[in-house]
Amino acid sequence: MSSSDRLYLDHAATTPVSVEARAAMAEALEHWANPSSPHADGRKARAALEYARKTVADTLGWCHDVILTSGASEAIQIVAARATLERRVVGPTEHDVVEAAMGPDATVLLADGDGLIDLPAFDDALAKGPALVAIQLVNNETGVIQPLGQIYDRVRAAGSLLLADCAQAVGKIALPDADFIAVSAHKLGGPPGVGAVLVKDLGTLDASGGQERGYRRGTENLPGAAAMVAALQGGRFADAMPRLEALRPTLEDGILASGGAVIAAGAPRIPTIGAYAMPGVASASQVIQFDLAGISVSAGSACSSGSMKASRVLAAMGVSPEIAECAIRVSFGADTDEADIARFLGEWRRIAERANARAA
Repeated sequence: MSSSDRLYLDHAATTPVSVEARAAMAEALEHWANPSSPHADGRKARAALEYARKTVADTLGWCHDVILTSGASEAIQIVAARATLERRVVGPTEHDVVEAAMGPDATVLLADGDGLIDLPAFDDALAKGPALVAIQLVNNETGVIQPLGQIYDRVRAAGSLLLADCAQAVGKIALPDADFIAVSAHKLGGPPGVGAVLVKDLGTLDASGGQERGYRRGTENLPGAAAMVAALQGGRFADAMPRLEALRPTLEDGILASGGAVIAAGAPRIPTIGAYAMPGVASASQVIQFDLAGISVSAGSACSSGSMKASRVLAAMGVSPEIAECAIRVSFGADTDEADIARFLGEWRRIAERANARAA
């Protein structure tokens, strides 16, 4: 089966690089000098890098500082390691990198059955003293959108700081107000290996020396930064969101009609990510069967699904093991259309029917 015959529904893992981003990256490769070099070639590269930094901020409506990184993971690690407050509080359904970066002593919050933060318990955690609080805007497995407006009000009132992982949200929905926002280019049509952390006040983050105003070490990735800017300015996901929102009921109605389950159906969710369970068919088996049919889906976060471990996110939501073991993630791209949904549902029904016939 050629690549053109395949249906890619794993955009939450990574997205194809857009035409605009490819062109911007190729052009930026002409500025091959090191932006930290003091000579004329280096200064020219530096000017292009600073233009990219400013354009990221302007495009995202951010009027504070931007530290360019290798992606959201590094952005999160920088903040978790260097935020000036000592305590750490972390959401229960965060990406694995957040849990690791915040450390084993972090206070882990509680979630309800839809994956939303338990706000009374959150208030109790904040009452124990100022802390760096890490909570996603959009969950990478279920698409659940956390009420970061309410959460940030509580964080500020407690004298704490909020780190918002917005890797799955940037370029798709409005970003929240927060002290730190982590973004990644490859989730919105940019290349892998570049991202940023938006910082409201550099005084809340200890520097360690090196590039990026002393907040990270390593030669700056000018081509990647230029491509990220192009992907953001292209707005392909933002333009597609109303259409994708209208597509989701077709997908979920078809899954429900075939005996499947929609996880976190009662929560606000981004239309690009959904988690669905096919009772009686293990996640790994579904991923393989869809793959053989030319359809790419995943069993959750790309950083953990390769090991096929039980989902920590679904466990935190109280999803029963019987359902969690049968859950997959389907994630839309900017070009996903009705024909793609029909093809996916046709294969979903075939897999479910085969499983039911074996069980009969």
